Amino acid sequence: MIRIATAECFTHGLVGKEIHALSRGYPLDFGWRPDPALPCVSLVAALFIPTLSGVHHILGIRPVPPFEVIDDIKVYDQQGDEMMALKMAEAVREITQADIGIGTTAGIGKGGIAVVTTEIKLLTTSGIDADLRSSPAGRILERQAHGVKKTLHTLECLLMNRIPPECGEDFLRLD
Repeated sequence: MIRIATAECFTHGLVGKEIHALSRGYPLDFGWRPDPALPCVSLVAALFIPTLSGVHHILGIRPVPPFEVIDDIKVYDQQGDEMMALKMAEAVREITQADIGIGTTAGIGKGGIAVVTTEIKLLTTSGIDADLRSSPAGRILERQAHGVKKTLHTLECLLMNRIPPECGEDFLRLD
């Protein structure tokens, strides 16, 4: 059984919800139809952490300095989102002793999505550009939905040993 933990911002805990549904045989949302050969997974924790204080107090890490802060909500540019998603994924994996940690955050740009183990670090984006401060709600929700799908796709690639570029060209492997 592979244990997974998430620390999510722009995906609002929906990645964790989908992983839990998969592990329990519940119906899946977001059009995810995982490979039937996918190994058994278990969700250790799914955290929704949009704030700086949450990142600091719950994950116990020093956040990347944000581009802007709105009511304690961290707003990063693209580079900051990617760095912070990676930090969040690593922290939640370590805290929970999960096999895989997932981190997501999006402010200005396409967001950052990180899926990490002790050996592999995959980084990608939602593919949808938006600005948390000024984009219409529909655009923000479109980025969120794409982010959930992209995160699940990245996780499935990792679980099936189809590491990029086999799974797509828009991944960055950091290990």
